[in-house]
Amino acid sequence: MVVSELFSPTRGGTAVWFDQVYRSPEAVGSEVVTADVPAAEVFDADYPRVVHRVQWRRHPWLRPESVAIYARLLRRVIRLAGSGRFEAIHAGRVLPEGFVSVLAGRLLKLPVLIYAHGEEITGWRERLKRSVMRWTYRHADAVIANSSFTQSRLIELGVGRRRIVELHPGVDASQYGPHVNGQAVRDRLGINGSPLVLSVGRLQRRKGFDRVIEALPRVARDVASVQYAVVGTGEDEARLRRLAFEHNVADRVHFVGHVRDAELPQWYAACDVFAMPNRDVDGDTEGFGIVYLEAAAAGRCALAGQDGGTGSAVIDGVTGLRVDGNRAAAVAEGLARLLAHRDLAEAMANRALARIRRGLTWESVTQRTCQLHASLTTQNRAPKGPARAPRQVVLAR
Repeated sequence: MVVSELFSPTRGGTAVWFDQVYRSPEAVGSEVVTADVPAAEVFDADYPRVVHRVQWRRHPWLRPESVAIYARLLRRVIRLAGSGRFEAIHAGRVLPEGFVSVLAGRLLKLPVLIYAHGEEITGWRERLKRSVMRWTYRHADAVIANSSFTQSRLIELGVGRRRIVELHPGVDASQYGPHVNGQAVRDRLGINGSPLVLSVGRLQRRKGFDRVIEALPRVARDVASVQYAVVGTGEDEARLRRLAFEHNVADRVHFVGHVRDAELPQWYAACDVFAMPNRDVDGDTEGFGIVYLEAAAAGRCALAGQDGGTGSAVIDGVTGLRVDGNRAAAVAEGLARLLAHRDLAEAMANRALARIRRGLTWESVTQRTCQLHASLTTQNRAPKGPARAPRQVVLAR
């Protein structure tokens, strides 16, 4: 059983991760418990797994506001898990999904796996919420950490190393690559042969798109015709547009808005460098960054920030560059280096693509997830007794 608020048709890397892994033939028999969202009925009709939708609505008059979500979710998970159809519960996030799953798992003697994404550990600071989060992670049978950064934060919370598995998300490599033509995108932007920097993601401060805009005047000193395209929507859009005018680069910055998933590979193919110089904003940080993998699968090098877990997505000096995302000057220096030294950028891009093909496809991620599931269920069926060793999850690389 998969329990996750974030699931298609909701947008975002985490939702895509769970969609891709649990729709695979290896995950046959899985069922998903998730939030009831707009367009869910249409998506569920074609999804190859049974999907159970739950109202995920907070009530301001309750304390805490999410108590009704916990109650509804716990009731549904116990009822479904009690049917005997499942070997384990996979929780897409620690709260509320993981907490509810641990309670149901203890009641029904099912092992529980929880995904950890990083930003929840650094961003959730309210005392009660953090205490419940710590308790939940410590009582899970296994925790998937999406990056080495997330793994380190879990260990700081007191989660045993033997229960943590570092497993990166993946990418559909067949959608990206040299076979994709980005000329239509360049024609749409009217940029002809100008170098293009691309960003993809929700428009929020931690992504660092503002730093790219602030860096553009300096980049233009070395690469005169540089252009910048921003794909995505979000709460920071108005501020980003103002920044573009304030720095006199409005003619270079193209706010594209939402792009359909089927069209996204063309945008990566059209660019010369992908940029998301992320930074930590009051604990809100990037736990990994699937967009870096999409750029790599398209054969493009990336510029990332130094905060959070992006070091697991972009290998500094190998598949791209990591710079101080707090400083526009550092972002400008990194972008100018990649744009002005095409041989360097191409070598990094080739290594990034090779890394994807070696083990960061959704097929590879699914295989390793199924290995972890098998390890958990095998141990759960093992005889219980006082001499039994602490649970250790083993995942072949």
